[in-house]
Amino acid sequence: MKDLQRVENSGGITASLAGRYASALYDLARDRGQVDTVESDLKNLGEAVRESDDLASLIRNPEIGREAAAGAMDGVAQLLGAGPLARNFLGVLAANRRLGSLPDMIRAFATIAAAARGELTAQVTSAHPLDAGQIDALAAKLKEREGRDVKIDASVDPELLGGLVVQIGSRQIDSSIRTRLNSLANAMKG
Repeated sequence: MKDLQRVENSGGITASLAGRYASALYDLARDRGQVDTVESDLKNLGEAVRESDDLASLIRNPEIGREAAAGAMDGVAQLLGAGPLARNFLGVLAANRRLGSLPDMIRAFATIAAAARGELTAQVTSAHPLDAGQIDALAAKLKEREGRDVKIDASVDPELLGGLVVQIGSRQIDSSIRTRLNSLANAMKG
């Protein structure tokens, strides 16, 4: 865990704070043969943060002390069945007052792990939940386009009205109805 505590001062593989923490965690998980376990633990934590307004507030509240935040996050991690490496990681984040960056760190870890497996990760946002068949078909189309396996990280945003927004790295494909309506409104303003 000392590597994680020093990560803020290191150059790391990526330049962002989230990338440096995720990279250090990935290195530890790889060395211990626990990449899949940690990736699953982080995915569950990310879903918990997205689904719970209270948890999202907890990780962003600067008034909560380091020990209280660490204890609360450890309790959440235990409830989710997270392993010791992920739980220790949360403790380091709480001690360094970096819990607010946890969602970015989770995404960065998933990206690093996918790249190590030779995969790309596509952030896919749809107006309605996609079923397994739709996700598989989308993954196949993106594999055809990108030339390698693409892992889909799906989320829902009802404000899109319909269609999809697909983000792969810095590239974005936006076929949402909201964007089409905004484009039409701008064209009509002339």
